[in-house]
Amino acid sequence: MKRAGLSRRRFVGAFAGTAAGMSLPACDGGDPPSGAPTPPAPATVTGPPSPSTTPSGPRPLYLGTYTSVDGGGEGIGLASYDPETGRISGAGVIGGVGDPSFLAVHPDGRTLYAVNEREDGAVTAVRLSDREVLGSSATGGSSPCHLSVHPGGRFLLSADYGSGSVAVHRIETSGAPGERTDMVTHSDPAPGPGQRGPHAHQFITAPDGGHVLAVDLGTDTVYTYRLDEKAGTLTEVSRATARAGAGPRHLAFHPGGRYAYLANELDDTVTVCAYEPGSGRLTIGDPQPTGSEPGSGTNYPAQLVVAGDGRYAYLANRGHDSVARYAVEEDGARLRLLGTVAVGGDFPRHVALSPDGGLLFTANQRSGDVSVFRVDPDSGELRPAGEPFTSPVAVCALPL
Repeated sequence: MKRAGLSRRRFVGAFAGTAAGMSLPACDGGDPPSGAPTPPAPATVTGPPSPSTTPSGPRPLYLGTYTSVDGGGEGIGLASYDPETGRISGAGVIGGVGDPSFLAVHPDGRTLYAVNEREDGAVTAVRLSDREVLGSSATGGSSPCHLSVHPGGRFLLSADYGSGSVAVHRIETSGAPGERTDMVTHSDPAPGPGQRGPHAHQFITAPDGGHVLAVDLGTDTVYTYRLDEKAGTLTEVSRATARAGAGPRHLAFHPGGRYAYLANELDDTVTVCAYEPGSGRLTIGDPQPTGSEPGSGTNYPAQLVVAGDGRYAYLANRGHDSVARYAVEEDGARLRLLGTVAVGGDFPRHVALSPDGGLLFTANQRSGDVSVFRVDPDSGELRPAGEPFTSPVAVCALPL
């Protein structure tokens, strides 16, 4: 039995029977996906590129999990998917990586990064060619839940939910995380209603490349920093405050770079945000519906993803257990809810598009599986592509 105290973040997804702990995972590896090459990374901010020719042959799929919960995984899950049918196959694991709840890949496609969502937070790198764990580095905070790679490929950005801090690590030539060059803890404004402190939930680079944005659920704030690309240090330049108690969780940019969309976990809304590339200033708009139905129970919006051509956006709804589809209009300035589709699983924690934009994946935490949908290139409509693929405590799906 692997149990310990639950953070609010884990509690939201865990009251189906899992609980957080701090024990080390099993370290046995597994077979790599058969014939699955390592391609260049998809865009880390705006989503995959515009749909193009569907690649042939199996493609890699990496799966995040919790290793220190009952029924959890033993490391980063390995699978592959057919880009034409969406069928997921294979099974295996990259061991030696504890609680890899969120994953990202280097722009050169050679290195995979994972957070280690534990009290003593860390980030870990894995070389994809041979699945060797290259090393880990402490974030300086607790319970990191998100990371991304700066487009220049020299810095790793991570968000610590437990301590409400964000960190920057230099990336070594090997791909391993090197020294931590900066860390900032969000101490202002005061925590929102029902919150005891800051909870950094995401740390990404804006399309302009010069600004990085941290979304904090605890303070109802999105902080904009300028990243010094030589020293790896952060300077705050702006902040945008959401409605009190909104609980902003995840931000996704439109490819045009002047608008972004914010998922608010606690008040079950999304908002359109205007963005000024020159100053890094973000302006949060009015709340909009997520597609959850009144009387259907509590819903926690999780993650947004925007199609590479900027025509549609998709939102994972935990509780309603659906993906909401939005038309993106007026060059990104407007979202129009088109409807929802059931994910066929329980508690979709993460949503991702394949690099060609033809498939959408949801990682369903409580049911322990990954659902796949074909994306209609004209209407953006989602159609299920077979049965969900079993993956223990699936909290992240990264298709390459």
